[in-house]
Amino acid sequence: MTATRRRKIPSMTLQPSDITLGILAGGRASRLGGIDKAWLMRDGMPQVERWRKRFATDVSNVIVSANREPERYERIGLRAVRDRVTVDLGPLAGLDALAAACQTPWLLTLPVDLIGVKDCLVPSLSAAAGSHGAYAVDDDGPQPLVALWSVASLREATAHAIDAGDLAVHSLQRRLRMVAVRLDGVRFGNLNTPQDLAAAGAVPGDSDGRDPTA
Repeated sequence: MTATRRRKIPSMTLQPSDITLGILAGGRASRLGGIDKAWLMRDGMPQVERWRKRFATDVSNVIVSANREPERYERIGLRAVRDRVTVDLGPLAGLDALAAACQTPWLLTLPVDLIGVKDCLVPSLSAAAGSHGAYAVDDDGPQPLVALWSVASLREATAHAIDAGDLAVHSLQRRLRMVAVRLDGVRFGNLNTPQDLAAAGAVPGDSDGRDPTA
C-alpha cells in the first residue's frame, strides 16, 4: 500500500496521545429511510463500535458527532456531541462540534458509514499533515471527511466558514492548505443504499445496539 502526497512538506510523527478520533454520525440517511447508521450491525457489531475498536491503538480518545439518542452512546462508554448550530449545515456542523469538544491537538475524522479502512490510513495522514492537516484520496476520489485536522486550525476555520455561509468541506480544506494523500489501491466505500447494506452484510441494530438476527 502506498501513499503519495500532492506537495512536499516535512513529515512528522504523531503519537496516539496527540489524536482524538471523531466519528461523524449525524447524517440523515435519507436513502435508507432515516436509519441511524451508527447502529447498523456488521459481524455482530455496531458501526460506531467497529471504528472505536479499529483505531484503539492509534488514538487516545473517541467522540461522536450525533444528534440522536445520546444515551445509546453512553451505554457503550462513548461521548456523543450535538451540533452547536440550530440550522442544517451538513457535515460542517459535525466538524464544528467535534473540534469544540476535542481535547487533543489533532482530530482524526471519518464518517460512521465507511465500509473499510486500511492500516496505512493514520501513518499516511500523520506523515503528510504538516501544520494544518491532511485528507485521504482513495480510488473513488477525494474523501474530505476522512481527514486528520489540526484542532486549533479547524476551530478557527469552521467558525469563519459558518459565518460566511460556505459549507463545503473541500473549501474549508483548500483554505487550510491541507494536503491530499493518495492511497493507492484503497476504497473506503459507504453504506448509503439498501444495496450497499446487503453487499456488506449490514442490518439495523436494536435499541441496545445488538444484532436482531443473532
